[in-house]
Amino acid sequence: MPLKNPNAVREWFNTIFYGALIAIIFRSFLLEPFNIPSGSMIPTLEVGDHIFVEKWSYGYSRYSFPFGSWHLWDGRFLSTEPNVGDVVVFRNPINESQDFVKRLIGRPGDKVQVKEGRLYINGKMVKRENPRRYIVAILPKSIRSVGFYRDNMAIKGNKIWVDNAPASFNYTIEYKPDSYCRMATGICGVFDATEYTETLPNGIRHSIIEMTDNAPYDNTAEYTVPDGHYFFMGDNRDNSSDSRAEIGFVPRDNVLGKVWFIWYSHNYYAPMPLVWTWGSKMRWGRFGMGI
Repeated sequence: MPLKNPNAVREWFNTIFYGALIAIIFRSFLLEPFNIPSGSMIPTLEVGDHIFVEKWSYGYSRYSFPFGSWHLWDGRFLSTEPNVGDVVVFRNPINESQDFVKRLIGRPGDKVQVKEGRLYINGKMVKRENPRRYIVAILPKSIRSVGFYRDNMAIKGNKIWVDNAPASFNYTIEYKPDSYCRMATGICGVFDATEYTETLPNGIRHSIIEMTDNAPYDNTAEYTVPDGHYFFMGDNRDNSSDSRAEIGFVPRDNVLGKVWFIWYSHNYYAPMPLVWTWGSKMRWGRFGMGI
């Protein structure tokens, strides 16, 4: 019985080892992929978006690398400060097994407050203008074959039609398992919101959505961001667990990097192998979209 060639075994081992090493180096120092599991950053990021994060943008901490939660060291190297308005991935300071993505609103020394739905930074109300309709549709998968209809609006696949014409407003559509929608009343449905253009003090303009200006986190205390920490908020202002809630201030070391672009996006309409569903599943217009 012929023996295995030891050189072939070594070649196989080297291929696996060096392939894994290259992947770890790439993810640690250059780009790391993430997918968006919640709607807290609508309309900027939607559930089902897959993003690349620049790991070099703010330098590196222990969280930039595998096993960062082992607390091998503190601090950052090659560090630069993020700008207010950057969309950032960071490690949850309350639960280190979670990564969050939010928009940076306050840096050390900044004072941040929300009053009647309006954002204030250092005592000045942030400009919010151009209100327009926005629809958030979270629907059971069983409805995908027949579509959803309400008054003069129809939702089919990735599209909303009003009076048999493509909707003139922005929207996001997500499909959930029927069991998820049966868990509680009101978690699935078609929700009306208002989209605004917000201009931060440094001139960064971006979109946010509001369901109301009287939600639980629409009236807060004034927060002063401590040294070595940041204040983050989601663009979906009434449906975001962020620095206004249990997350609180995020330590500088917990920052992983800046969101660069969306490389792939889908609406959970059907399993990936069902190629014939891709026309209704893929959000082709979001592929390659910069953030």
